[in-house]
Amino acid sequence: MTTRPEPDDGSTDPGPAAVMSERRQLINLAYRLLGSLAEAEDAVQETYARWYAMSREQQDAIASPGAWLAKVAGRICLDVLGSARARRERYVGEWIPEPLPGRGEWTGGRPGGSTGDPADRVTLDESVSMAFLVVLESMTPAERVAFILHDVFCHSFAEVAEIVGRTPAACRKLASSARARVRASQAQAAPVARQAALVRDFKLAWEAKDIGALVALLDPDVTAIADGGGVVSTVPRPVQGAAQVARYAVEVASWLPGLTLLERTVNGLPGLVAQRDGVTVTVLAFDIAGGRIRQIWGIRNPDKLRAWTAERS
Repeated sequence: MTTRPEPDDGSTDPGPAAVMSERRQLINLAYRLLGSLAEAEDAVQETYARWYAMSREQQDAIASPGAWLAKVAGRICLDVLGSARARRERYVGEWIPEPLPGRGEWTGGRPGGSTGDPADRVTLDESVSMAFLVVLESMTPAERVAFILHDVFCHSFAEVAEIVGRTPAACRKLASSARARVRASQAQAAPVARQAALVRDFKLAWEAKDIGALVALLDPDVTAIADGGGVVSTVPRPVQGAAQVARYAVEVASWLPGLTLLERTVNGLPGLVAQRDGVTVTVLAFDIAGGRIRQIWGIRNPDKLRAWTAERS
């Protein structure tokens, strides 16, 4: 589970092209650290603002602009994570990380933004699956930063220590603790083709409002969580149990007539998109193991659907 930095050719020329070529790597890092593309974009923008606030002489003195940018971005994200914990405690309902479309399904970004630019697209691998991001949310900011920088982006613990402000040994312990959390949460994932088939069967059963068929696809201890951010209506607490989740799904289908369900890639894995009049109103991500769906995340907060809202069926 590694997202290796782009190779450094040893050049010390911090020209605009060389510096801006790091943007995608920084977006990838910041999204995994923050779980929000909007916050990741802001963190990267602030990183570049600090670079260009330096004099040319200061820039020339930096041996590796890419390493400098990654270090600054990591520190900014660490600060954001600290304040985000307080903000998310005040968040209306459940907070779920921002979902990402599959390759070729990006539709644009915030007004004046650039999430539709291929250079800003996040590389979709197991380190951005919704299940993985949700586990990251359970970590302390320092654990999350140490783990992502070392285990996913292959930074040394000496480099991580400069960002986190702790010793390399302490950062090693932080990453080890985070790693244990990830292992404890993981189950043997089904092959992607099997996941896609289960998601398709779920879609068909949901459209048919077939509670029995839905229950057969769900793990007995399945949990469904919805995120409306207080902007759109959702059940404020998680729904647990196969029968309860199946009934809830059928009720949602009744509450929201006229929806079109589309099979899409969500954070690199099979998921569903619900559209009304061609506009995405809900994105569903799934965690599938043991041949059953054991977790469903429904993201309805429109602020988290910027990359999806203009998609057409």
